[in-house]
Amino acid sequence: MRLLIIGGSAFLGRALAREALDAGHEVTVFNRGRTAPDVPGVRSVRGDRESRPDLERLAAEGPWDAVVDTSGYVPQTVGASVRAVADQAAAYVFMSTISVFPDWPATAITDASPVHDCSPDAGPDDGDYGTLKAGCERVVARDFPGRALSLRLGLLLGPNEDVGRLPALLLRMADAGSTRDLRVLAPGDPGSPLRPIDVRDIAQFTLGAIDQGLTGAYTIAGSPASTSTHGELLEACIAATGSAARLDWVDAEFLRNQEVEVWTELPIWVPPGEVPWSVDTSRAEAAGLRCRPLRETVQDTWAWLAADDGRVRRSYQPKRPHGLSEEKERALLAAWDAAKTPSQETGSAS
Repeated sequence: MRLLIIGGSAFLGRALAREALDAGHEVTVFNRGRTAPDVPGVRSVRGDRESRPDLERLAAEGPWDAVVDTSGYVPQTVGASVRAVADQAAAYVFMSTISVFPDWPATAITDASPVHDCSPDAGPDDGDYGTLKAGCERVVARDFPGRALSLRLGLLLGPNEDVGRLPALLLRMADAGSTRDLRVLAPGDPGSPLRPIDVRDIAQFTLGAIDQGLTGAYTIAGSPASTSTHGELLEACIAATGSAARLDWVDAEFLRNQEVEVWTELPIWVPPGEVPWSVDTSRAEAAGLRCRPLRETVQDTWAWLAADDGRVRRSYQPKRPHGLSEEKERALLAAWDAAKTPSQETGSAS
């Protein structure tokens, strides 16, 4: 296939480009060339998707069997891209998010769950992230009728992660005993479930979906068969880094009362009562979605961070800082020591 990836240099777009090249496809990427170097082997077209002349120049590089849009956030902007390539591509795949569901994460969702109400012509100030993504889905469906596919993605992990969640956990474990304490704060219950998905599995599903001619919308997250636990995640981080870290599991209610930021200071942890993993992925699985074990994702992410004698690790800059500061982690563990009951002390020691 001849594929165009809008984006294509960072995280998901990078995984898509690599998987497509490995499968023997011809890949063109369209981006500004500012985020990261393009994957070797792709054809690069530099430009800004908000520039009409750049989009016209891009369209002249077609045709393509499919366009995969990994960097669309505003309906007006996505619509311009869609219309620019409408006569140059057989299909348009838009990378959306499960945040398009207003009831998520409070309730379980399926592909048929209602999405945010957002105009396909909305501008950047017409809603939040999830709302605007819903508008993007609508403009793709409207301006690429019968040839559009939206993939509503859950929590993405894997090599080249630029968000910072899994890298923060890995770097914390790697620093245990050297620059940081061996004792590591672990939130809540080690048995709490997780269903993240590796970006490489999304990339493989996307290529298969294009090949099958899938249209409409599919929810893409870790499958029930790949469900892991928070304890398994942290232990996998310890194993991957060869760390001597000791996990100290701290009560969820205690952490709530300490006003710790979920997802940022405590990456990939969800307090009890929220159900972000209650996502029905059965249609995607029937269409070919397969998910690798979480431990493999963790190992490969650490291999990327540790590559080239740690050069990637030393230069790593996530989109947003994640993880507890050393001072705050020590303060929380000291407060926990003073607050925990005898039974909790026994559980922590084990």
